[in-house]
Amino acid sequence: MAENGGTARNRYAPEHRAPERLSPQRPSPERPALDRRAFVRLAGGAALGTALTGAGAGSAQAAPDAPAWAQPLPRAALPRLSTHLSTLPPLPPLPPLPDQLSGGKVTPPAPSVRGPRPGGAPAATVRTAAPGTLPFTFHGYGYTAMDLPEPLRPWRDRPTPWSAVTPDTTHTYLDPDGVIMYRPRRSAPGYDQPVTQIQFGLGCAAAYRTAADPARRALYLRRAKAQAQRLIDRRVEARGAWYFPYPFDFTHGGHSGISYRAPWFSGMAQGEAISLFVQLSLLDGVTAQERALYRQAADGAFASLLLGDDGEPWVVNRDEAGYLWIQEYPVDAPGTSDRTYNGMIFAMLGLWDYARMTGDALAARLYDGACTTVDHYFPTLRNRHWASYYCLTHRIPTPSYHQHHINLYRQLHWQTGSPRFAHMSDLLTDDHPSGVLPEGSPVVLAAGAHTLYRYDTDADGDFVAAKGDAELSRRTVTLSRTSRATANRRRRIRGRGVAYRIDSGPYAGWWAGESHPRCRLLGEYLPTDYRPSRTLAFPAGRTVACHRYGVDGATTATRTVAFDRASRAPFDRRSVVDGRPMCRIAGGALDGYWVYAGDIVTDGR
Repeated sequence: MAENGGTARNRYAPEHRAPERLSPQRPSPERPALDRRAFVRLAGGAALGTALTGAGAGSAQAAPDAPAWAQPLPRAALPRLSTHLSTLPPLPPLPPLPDQLSGGKVTPPAPSVRGPRPGGAPAATVRTAAPGTLPFTFHGYGYTAMDLPEPLRPWRDRPTPWSAVTPDTTHTYLDPDGVIMYRPRRSAPGYDQPVTQIQFGLGCAAAYRTAADPARRALYLRRAKAQAQRLIDRRVEARGAWYFPYPFDFTHGGHSGISYRAPWFSGMAQGEAISLFVQLSLLDGVTAQERALYRQAADGAFASLLLGDDGEPWVVNRDEAGYLWIQEYPVDAPGTSDRTYNGMIFAMLGLWDYARMTGDALAARLYDGACTTVDHYFPTLRNRHWASYYCLTHRIPTPSYHQHHINLYRQLHWQTGSPRFAHMSDLLTDDHPSGVLPEGSPVVLAAGAHTLYRYDTDADGDFVAAKGDAELSRRTVTLSRTSRATANRRRRIRGRGVAYRIDSGPYAGWWAGESHPRCRLLGEYLPTDYRPSRTLAFPAGRTVACHRYGVDGATTATRTVAFDRASRAPFDRRSVVDGRPMCRIAGGALDGYWVYAGDIVTDGR
């Protein structure tokens, strides 16, 4: 949204074409919001199957370059991923959630021509009928939202630690109602910041599910409810939808077009709010009245994703190529919205929650369209052999967001069952792996000559943009026998390969380039688990070694195989093992063996 407000036209829709109505059975807008989209718990997706069967021709279109496997599919039901929870290995640690306002400037609200503006009471808002169709046509490859085991569902991996249940940091604190507030600095007044409040609420809900102590569970639930109530109380109702306003002005010097006057709105907040309301409505500690309110709020937030940029406010639009975007930072001028990757996918988690919860056909189609967009634009997200780009418009490599991209694409793989998203997560992991190693991580150096380097980094060996990993010095050492050292970092050096920063012995502070088997990190690192499992193929005529490893990282068994014809096998995990990316076979005669990713083909690639 531009600073001067105004009404934007849907610039890419055919002139005078009304949106196609998807569901002739859709109830009239006079019915209460809760009845309009009845909330049902799906058992294997049967309820959604019925909804989709009667939905009529959809507005999601197959893109001309859609992968053959991903042409639009019949949606008889949302499939369920069959996984036994007891067999799920631990997931890799996640980086802290990013600060949505980082790099920008928050200032008190100036007089604004934008509207409507919340007056503290919902009664003062603009009410119209809720939308009942998609806002425009867009491409769809046929992605569906699969059901998942509890630990893999959105936000379950980010429980709020007990130490953070009452935050008091430079930028956050709790107000008297128990709502987290954002402040530019400790001495500045605080503001409601929807994304901060939503993510805090989701973290508290996740912690509530797993906490054992009744007193802690009660406080976690109280915190989650407080965030939801604040969103509901401060909502703006416009165009038949609920929007959650940012009550401060915001500018960002590095991202042209982001210059907002309050109130402004974010697609990231709209989608994440759906997750919060849906997830709260499913908790056992809420009353029937609260459950109904949260479900109504989820309906209202979802309605905002059915409204395009032909009116105000808006957070959803279609680009010139026909792809759907949920804009974290919507801007009216054509082509100036950031098209921010992480913000869009975080919003998509709300669509997954809503589609699985309600069986809503429009939510399923929006989810397909959004998945199609992040699939199609992956080559523009990726920055080969370095950190991925933050957004499509400005294409700024941002290491602090790269690990979020890896995790979000991994979640899309789980949610859709598509190996495409798993492959994308693999590529991002190899391009710019998470660098921190556990203390005492062993590096094996083979006998012979090794060239070691010093690079211009911070004191721990992490990348500093102003220093750029410039080479400071190098030396060659010759080892008379295989030796070991420990390392505290394994990361890609800018413009070079992956290297280890040795932190013990005579070569502490020097970097050694990863090169199996001459210089390798012993053990397993950066694991990614695939659910469902993927398929690898041994190329015809190639001799390939497969290995088993012990808990100490040492090889315990090796089998060498060669096939006259290409031979396939399932694999369920990919990690850095013995200093190179390896895939763990999950069936057949080689079950449990690891094979080097460079020796095989995965999912046809």
